[in-house]
Amino acid sequence: MKERQDLLNLPHKTIERLSQYRRALLICIDNGRTHIFSHEIAKIQHITPVQVRRDLMLIGYSGTLRKGYNIRELIDLIGEIIDSQEVTNVAIVGMGNLGGALIKYFNGKRHKLYIVAGFDTNPKKIGKTINGIECYGPEDMAKIVKEKNIKIGILTVPAVNAIESSKRLVDSGIKGIVNYAPKPIEVPDNVYLEEYDMVTTLEKVAFYVKMAEMEGE
Repeated sequence: MKERQDLLNLPHKTIERLSQYRRALLICIDNGRTHIFSHEIAKIQHITPVQVRRDLMLIGYSGTLRKGYNIRELIDLIGEIIDSQEVTNVAIVGMGNLGGALIKYFNGKRHKLYIVAGFDTNPKKIGKTINGIECYGPEDMAKIVKEKNIKIGILTVPAVNAIESSKRLVDSGIKGIVNYAPKPIEVPDNVYLEEYDMVTTLEKVAFYVKMAEMEGE
């Protein structure tokens, strides 16, 4: 596998696509496939074959002209690059509809990533188990993060609670945050942040729908 510095130099978008490739390849394995060509991966991901080949070249993998890429080998290599050697524990902050849905969807999908705790300010949820995950009050965050060795926090709180919740996560020792709250947050340089603005994503899709409709007029 590539050296640590080479992996750190991989573009962020390449890392995202590698995860998407693996998800698609796992489905191919379930369907009995053993090999796949770059144009087939590209069609599944709605990108170009050139982009697929470029991403796989960056991680040092190539297929054959006759058979394409060995699916199992590629899945294993992507796993070596993306996954930690040890299990990485995750916490949900905001055990509402979105938080509960993420737990239900995600757990069991990846053997190296587990949601192990939830946090909420609602007294009716604290101490309860939601989709198999115990919910704690925010005042217990630092203790639970340490006890369960939690490295990643997922924010699904209302906008008004986003900054305070992210600060609690950082102060608790979290190393990475995924922010689904509809408000940007700031974190120290030693904490990796990914923010997903659903409104912006929806507006982007709406823009391209508008463009398609104008083209058809």
